[in-house]
Amino acid sequence: MFPALTRHHVVWAQKPRPVTVLDRIVAVVNDEVITRLDLDERVRIASKQLQQQGTPLPSREALEKQLLDRMVTDRVQLQFAKETGLRVDDTELDRAIGRIAQENKLTPQELRLVLEKDGVPFARFREDIRNEIVMTRLREREVDTKVVVTEGEIDNFLSLQQGQQGGNDEYNLSHILVMVPENASPEQIQARRGRAEQAYTQLKGGADFRQVAAAFSEAPDALQGGMMGWRQASRLPTLFTDALKTVSAGELSPILRSPNGFHILRLNDKRGGGPPVIVQQTRARHILIKTNELVSETEARSRLRNLKERLENNADFGALARAHSEDASATKGGDLGWLSPGDTVPEFERAMNALKPGQISDPVQTPFGWHLIQALERRNEDLSKERQRLMARQALRARKSDEAYQEWVRQLRDRAYVELRLEER
Repeated sequence: MFPALTRHHVVWAQKPRPVTVLDRIVAVVNDEVITRLDLDERVRIASKQLQQQGTPLPSREALEKQLLDRMVTDRVQLQFAKETGLRVDDTELDRAIGRIAQENKLTPQELRLVLEKDGVPFARFREDIRNEIVMTRLREREVDTKVVVTEGEIDNFLSLQQGQQGGNDEYNLSHILVMVPENASPEQIQARRGRAEQAYTQLKGGADFRQVAAAFSEAPDALQGGMMGWRQASRLPTLFTDALKTVSAGELSPILRSPNGFHILRLNDKRGGGPPVIVQQTRARHILIKTNELVSETEARSRLRNLKERLENNADFGALARAHSEDASATKGGDLGWLSPGDTVPEFERAMNALKPGQISDPVQTPFGWHLIQALERRNEDLSKERQRLMARQALRARKSDEAYQEWVRQLRDRAYVELRLEER
């Protein structure tokens, strides 16, 4: 008996003929492999994505190298997550896919049909979403939770902003990053610089930035054409803001060197921060029921409907929150205090903003579970010093987190055994 053929086997004809290889290994990552079929499928999906964005396609060779590099980096992170016990179960995955479908105004079944019509197998889509969740949680655990912003850093940040003309400016940027390995040799650094210079020469020659980014950039946004979008100056590294001082809209920065590698920026647009913004704040409270293996979506929603019925019969919201809510605010009767735009997840904020003061929502689903929300009162508030400090803390945390994550990924990859075989035929 012969074993069943798989895609890693060869096909033999009845008569002696040359062997036809159905698949081959294009990269080894520790004890796992990436195959040519894996890479071809990723190239197909990425090409379609770029075409839908209107981005001119780079050469097949450049796109393959770019995507294989991304696949290696992802594989290293997923291996580390598995080794350290980080998992996403099917129940949690189904909830995430349900939210994606809801955001696209589809049912999960309709989402599946749309994906398969576009040639994306639903099983692959599920695993891609699972991997995205795992890597997001990995970043939170290994990087974000370890970022510390001190009061002294906030003081220095605010004083620098006040003394710096344009400290509140916002920049719309596109970005190309060519990474340099940790402890790189002079030859490696020179090779990486040469790659950045090659990208820069193409851009100076009039090439489309999105196409060059897709071919050369090793930043997470490479396949989005390197678009960073609008960023406050406070959220950008000093290396970037210093370079942008002499750059006009539509122009490129020089090639910039950071500990992570070589950067090219294009300034798409710039706008002033303007005067302090008056924001509408809502004082709200809520009751949260989380879903898990023991509590289904239906049960959580039903429990909240029963609680709402009791509230409509004059039960005390605070008492019910203390007894039933699974949120840290339960001890305060569910009181969340004054909330500004962006303080909560979008689903919660939309439902809260639709309420009149005193009104209680129907059960509302967010990534945290199911909520009953009551809007207590509203006010218009200028950005106070306390709010300015909070925004400064968030900006510093985001900046430090981005830099720390890039460094962490680079070190993780440098410690891995990686063998690239794309050039082999």
